[in-house]
Amino acid sequence: MNPTGYFSGSFALVIMLLSGCASDSDVTPISYQQSASPVVNYALSLQGAPYHYGSDNPEAGFDCSGFVHHVYQHQGINLPRTTEELATQLTPVEKDALHSGDLVFFDTNGNTFSHVGLYVDNDNFIHAPSARTGKVLVSSLKNNYWQQHFVGVRRP
Repeated sequence: MNPTGYFSGSFALVIMLLSGCASDSDVTPISYQQSASPVVNYALSLQGAPYHYGSDNPEAGFDCSGFVHHVYQHQGINLPRTTEELATQLTPVEKDALHSGDLVFFDTNGNTFSHVGLYVDNDNFIHAPSARTGKVLVSSLKNNYWQQHFVGVRRP
């Protein structure tokens, strides 16, 4: 350590940042080749877009339902705007029948349908998880956090 304490402070900051990311979700940076689904391809092109509660556009950022709403609207499909409306108005699908483009729902705060993402494939989904992660990213349904909070699938 140097006399200014810079090394120890920087090291602590790096450890804090890394542990914060690991505890929120299983972040999987994905570089997919073209999918058969234009919805999924467009969603994947938005990886890294900022998180912003209440927003549904790439410039300002997205919250989870705003992300899903924007992706489908870009394909000419108008879906409900909120997570709960998406869950109650779309057709339920069994988890073992997941297809690319389906919506996956989670209870992350005590409300049955409090988070939504868009299923990609191979147990991966893309979503705008939180202000804490700060961006649109791909996570795994196999991650313990997402497994414990999973509540269902809906098909647009």
